[in-house]
Amino acid sequence: MLIAAIACAAFCATYAGGLFALRLKDRLHLVLGFSAGAVVAVAFFDLIPESIAFGQGFHAPATLLLWTAVGFLFYLVLDRMQFFLGHGHGAHHENGHDHVHDHGGDIRNFAPRGSLGAVSLSAHSLLDGIAIGTAFQASASIGAVVAVAVLAHDFSDGINTTNIVLKNGGTRQRALRWLLADALAPAAGIGLTFLFTIPQTVLGVALALFGGFFLYIGASDLIPESHHAHPKLLTTLMTLLGAAVIYCAVALVSG
Repeated sequence: MLIAAIACAAFCATYAGGLFALRLKDRLHLVLGFSAGAVVAVAFFDLIPESIAFGQGFHAPATLLLWTAVGFLFYLVLDRMQFFLGHGHGAHHENGHDHVHDHGGDIRNFAPRGSLGAVSLSAHSLLDGIAIGTAFQASASIGAVVAVAVLAHDFSDGINTTNIVLKNGGTRQRALRWLLADALAPAAGIGLTFLFTIPQTVLGVALALFGGFFLYIGASDLIPESHHAHPKLLTTLMTLLGAAVIYCAVALVSG
């Protein structure tokens, strides 16, 4: 029942992010700043320490940290593919202002970069869902913390999905269809983890891998987006607040 509620919340967070981008609210950088702190904190305070704890007896700590690096670099490759296909991350910033262009649905302009970029973002969201399911296989407390971070990140995923379609000539209707697909992807990822159970011998590796994912999402995506052309003090405070909330949550569930 809890997993179903998290899947529903992930859908709502992603869809809300896309609608938020369409309405062009100017408080977006504060939300992204909080999300950045939360996502990075989950990697440092939860996933990486838990990967070492679960991997004891099977892998050396240095090996698990290597898998964290692999996860970081793998997500980097996915992100760069998305950039070259459609300039997804950062698409809602141009000339120092937040805005989205509707190009009237010129299909020649939209294909194939817009659809391929949206597919890439949906793949990211699918991995987010798999991360939640994998974390719950480790323990309910790890799963809860990871779910909070994913929900914070899903909001920005919805923003980027909407923007990548509109920036490449897609209509509002097409953007909403891709937003729906992206919003359903985390639930699909969670569902996939019900089809397999990760062996204890590789659970530490899986958590380390997802730790690398989260480090990249926070440090290379959310933090730069939240600080772009906005006052730095308030967004920095929101990032620190996001990290503090996750730290307290981890301390609460583990203490």
